[in-house]
Amino acid sequence: MIFRETEIPGAFTVDLERRDDERGFFARAWCVAEFAAQGLSTRLVQANISFNASAGTLRGMHFQRAPHEEAKLVRCTRGALFDAILDLRPDSPAYKRWIGVELTAENRRALYVPEGCAHGLQTLVDATEIFYLVSEAYAPESEGGVRWDDPAFGIEWPPAEQRIISPKDASWADFDGSPYA
Repeated sequence: MIFRETEIPGAFTVDLERRDDERGFFARAWCVAEFAAQGLSTRLVQANISFNASAGTLRGMHFQRAPHEEAKLVRCTRGALFDAILDLRPDSPAYKRWIGVELTAENRRALYVPEGCAHGLQTLVDATEIFYLVSEAYAPESEGGVRWDDPAFGIEWPPAEQRIISPKDASWADFDGSPYA
């Protein structure tokens, strides 16, 4: 695996290190030793799939508060998406900054989302499926979020003919400065 740290400390893109031959290719997509060597969480408690029928589906920006903070490893297995991370760790040098990465079934890139960051995505094509590994089980009492278009962050989402957003994701309150408090 090829790890590249992003502008968000602890957030990495993870590309496959392919071994090609006449049959196709082989690549490792998860390895405890390689993730540990990068200082990343190796705890896995859930594997989730999100299928999105329409382009423009936007999910996020979600996080879980302590003691259930979660790291995620997100990969697009069908279609294409814009994946966003927002750093909500007040002690981080990237506090309130965001990054966006295009994940597609073709590029097979994954994005590692560290604890303390909000995560969201927008599908770029119809019939997009996302597979992600999570370090903590979902805990409704620890759930939090910030609005996808909150001016406090200025996330630049790709244009979409229409955006499909759940009422919950559309109604998160304006950022109050301390979602992890």
